Amino acid sequence: MNRTTVSLIGVVAALAAVTGVATALAPASNAGKTAPTVAVRKPVERSALLCPAPAGVDAASTTYTSFTPVGSGASGGGSAVLQPGQAADSSGSSGGGSNGKPVAPLTDPGKPATATTNKTTGPLIGTADGRFAPGWTVQETTTIDAGPGRGMLGTSCTAPGADFWFPAASTSGDRQDYVHLTNPDDTAAVVDIELYDSNGLVKTGNGEGITVPGGSSVPVLLSTLTSAQTADLTVHVAVRTGRVAAAVQAMDSKNGSDWLPASAPPATSAVLPGIPADATSVHLVAYATGTNDADLKVQLLTPSGSIVPAGHETLHIKSGMTTATDLPGLTQGQVGSLRLTPTDSGSAAPFVAAVRVTRGKGASQEMAFVPGAGAVGQRASVAENHAKGTTLSLAAPSADATVKITSSATTDGGSPVSKTVTLKAGTTTAMSPPDPGGKGTFAVTVEPVSGGPVYASRMLAADNNGVPDFTIQPMPDDGGTVAVPSAGEDLQVLER
Repeated sequence: MNRTTVSLIGVVAALAAVTGVATALAPASNAGKTAPTVAVRKPVERSALLCPAPAGVDAASTTYTSFTPVGSGASGGGSAVLQPGQAADSSGSSGGGSNGKPVAPLTDPGKPATATTNKTTGPLIGTADGRFAPGWTVQETTTIDAGPGRGMLGTSCTAPGADFWFPAASTSGDRQDYVHLTNPDDTAAVVDIELYDSNGLVKTGNGEGITVPGGSSVPVLLSTLTSAQTADLTVHVAVRTGRVAAAVQAMDSKNGSDWLPASAPPATSAVLPGIPADATSVHLVAYATGTNDADLKVQLLTPSGSIVPAGHETLHIKSGMTTATDLPGLTQGQVGSLRLTPTDSGSAAPFVAAVRVTRGKGASQEMAFVPGAGAVGQRASVAENHAKGTTLSLAAPSADATVKITSSATTDGGSPVSKTVTLKAGTTTAMSPPDPGGKGTFAVTVEPVSGGPVYASRMLAADNNGVPDFTIQPMPDDGGTVAVPSAGEDLQVLER
């Protein structure tokens, strides 16, 4: 499959978007007397989220935390439920049941629900409707105390789609990277996995036409697609038919493990928010998705302002090829966010990017990933926060901004609490979220109040016998609302 191929569902989605815009902006039939309809934002009425099951792990503890913000959905009923799905192998054969009990069902918006299991579980397929749908988020966190995959693996369960990019994957000898493909629908999906290294497209033996049965998840070990041991790869997941959620699980025999989230869609600039202050290694991987090379200016947004890393002022990415570089001593003890922008706006080219971050030294190292993230937009939420060990990072790349940060009630008491924070242009602000009191975990919601765009991430950290376990989740817009024409049509279901 060629990397420029667009899946059928992507075409349909694009046409739907174009049609929606045209409907919203087209003049009425009696243009002289009637104003054109205007698109308005309305809460979604149904959401779908998919949680992958860690592969290659014999013993681990996994926590699922579900949350919906207060007040943005319908006032009536609804539900938010995670249901066990089936596990399948890379040939598409199902290997597990789906008759398990629902996991962490919500009782009310604004109050998170959590469940923990020490058993090896399959994927979870989640649906939320009614008042639980807008802004619904689920956090999956796995702790592995020992072995080649030891560490903290965290991910925000993702909505299904048709196109995913993962810079910073690997097939090196000390890595085991799995692409998890989860299908929420009753009918099978067909998926292609493409790999790109520093020379371009990698020839794979069985990366095309992977069948993902309905209601199932298929983990694909990248090293089974190619015999080459490559330190830096970009993975492209393209769906031919149906839809899936995709995530990459990376396990390093020396540096621990974590989930690699999908990068924001290809664009001519990117913000990678929330690189920890005590990072001992920052490894940047980028891929130019278009037909032109991408020449980028590299900046680090620190708490005191924007700086240019010495010796790494620019980055050149050849079209169709993966470029990687180490950024030694990048943070200098300060939290930061990478900002990548075109050196010449007249010749900008789309790309995707991510960094692999390491904390600790020697045998006590742990890694996590920060991809290019989408802006917070209207609102972003993240579940499973703790009174200790949670750091929220907020970047304002281009203009001053003010945001409202709200911590929910906890899973076992407490009360919601909010705080307003002002961000200076070109900076990153790191903070502990407001403490709602009580026991258990809580959710955090970020809502822009005024000013320019804001990018956010959340880090969970814990000490594991001297190893600094951590995981980082980006916080893009939660998709709780959609733009619809202000017209008389009967819009039955608005789905994320």
